[in-house]
Amino acid sequence: MRKSIIAVIIVVLVVLYTSIFVVKEGERGITLRFGKVVRDDENKPLVFEPGLHFKIPFIESVKTLDARIQTMDNQADRFVTKEKKDLIVDSYIKWRISDFSRYYLATGGGDISQAEVLLKRKFSDRLRSEIGRLDVKDIVTDSRGRLTLEVRDALNSGSAGTEDEVATPAADDAIASAAARVAEETNGKIPVVNPNSMAALGIEVVDVRIKQINLPNEVSEAIYSRMRAEREAVARRHRSQGEEEREKIQAGADYEVTRTLAEAEREARIVRGEGDAEAAKLFADAFSQDPDFYAFIRSLRAYEASFNSNQDVMVLSPENDFFRYMKTPESTRR
Repeated sequence: MRKSIIAVIIVVLVVLYTSIFVVKEGERGITLRFGKVVRDDENKPLVFEPGLHFKIPFIESVKTLDARIQTMDNQADRFVTKEKKDLIVDSYIKWRISDFSRYYLATGGGDISQAEVLLKRKFSDRLRSEIGRLDVKDIVTDSRGRLTLEVRDALNSGSAGTEDEVATPAADDAIASAAARVAEETNGKIPVVNPNSMAALGIEVVDVRIKQINLPNEVSEAIYSRMRAEREAVARRHRSQGEEEREKIQAGADYEVTRTLAEAEREARIVRGEGDAEAAKLFADAFSQDPDFYAFIRSLRAYEASFNSNQDVMVLSPENDFFRYMKTPESTRR
């Protein structure tokens, strides 16, 4: 009897344990009964908030969905601007589940990879259309914030169907197909949303950011080559201007040197001329006072200059007037 009571208690505890489940903070739970989603009166999946809940043991199971903000990095892709210039844009998206029941049905059981595929396709088409309306200057300046805001709003609200709205048929068809599947499974009892918006998948885009904008390699090389050529042209211009200034300074310096030397030469010649004139005057004055003595002194200097070397050879007639002071005076001969 006692063993039977213990067995019953164990069974009760096991049943109680398997009938309790906990939904953690940041998650939501959806119950499956024999593999099918447990729905409410409106045929919508029952969504359990964080906390302690009960289920039918061995019959029902719980599927948890992440309620936190998700970050989806997009691979850098090539986009064309209004100026028909290519840009490599690297971006990311932050999103979260806004309608868990709709999300579960639209993604085939809460498959996050399927949701991100649809979101990425829609985002790529939308970003491509928005970048195609702007030029490079607008994209890399303050207009980038407005660009990402418009892309986020367009993802959440969907296409408006206006003439200015750029169609994204590939993504719109996939999202509309998922929205139609949700409407069919819920018998049309859920609120109607734009089938071209991410709300049709039960998703809200929280933020869109552009991490980096680059030019393609071939364009970058062309731009760098052009910049290099422009810098080299500027350098050549500066060098030529410097060379011109150097030549001007050199020519000015050469002119000053020539002018200074000419002035010095002129002054020197004037001084030499004045000195020669003064010397000539002195000689003339001395000569006029005693011409014979002056002639004698000049002859002695000439003798000294002529006979100061043993190698000097002079061929002159003894009767030449050059030797008149070397002859015996006539009075002595008598």
